[in-house]
Amino acid sequence: MASHMLRKINRTRVYIPSQGPASWQGFLAEPVRQWRTGCSAKTLAHCWESADGLPHEIAQMLDDPAELLLALPEHKVPLDGGNRDSQNDVFALIRFGEQTCAATIEGKVSEPFGPTVGEWYAEPSRGKRDRMRQLCGLLGFDGMPPAHVRYQLMHRTASALIEAQRFKTDEAAMIVHSFSPGRMWFDDFATFASLFGAEVRPDLPRTFVLKSGQRLRLGWATGNEDFLKC
Repeated sequence: MASHMLRKINRTRVYIPSQGPASWQGFLAEPVRQWRTGCSAKTLAHCWESADGLPHEIAQMLDDPAELLLALPEHKVPLDGGNRDSQNDVFALIRFGEQTCAATIEGKVSEPFGPTVGEWYAEPSRGKRDRMRQLCGLLGFDGMPPAHVRYQLMHRTASALIEAQRFKTDEAAMIVHSFSPGRMWFDDFATFASLFGAEVRPDLPRTFVLKSGQRLRLGWATGNEDFLKC
């Protein structure tokens, strides 16, 4: 068990060390349904808890040597326009060389990225308009992204940028940690990355400087399929 894995207690700012993968279950939005062998939540928990620091494939997304300073499972980041936060599978503070990074990790197996922007923003409430304005501002978009872009990728990436500002890190990163043998939903990730003018490939990160001056890293990390059996 990695001692730097922490879990949050009662939505306060107090954290205690994880007791292992099972500690992660209680913080899921749907603890019974989501905690199943072969699904992303349980797979991700076992992978990260078994690593001596960062899982190898995540470390490869950064410049060597990369050191995990802190990992927070199911980390919630408040956003404008409502009471529903962006609940990130893992939030990690990482040091590499003389730099620090605030990273949100999105675990995937076969689960999709959720609704498209067009689906989520159909007949938007005032809260959704406020949130979309915030997300576009953080991501440096001049206007609404195309309707087929996955909304989840927007707010997960915005979460990393928000936390990078809060912790005053040198960069933000949003990394999809995929355990899918067929790399399901990679095309959705590639479509999102193309909004920044980049062509992406699995296991090869891309880094951008946004209009705000923030440095953003995007990556698709291929996880060890052995953890699908846990």
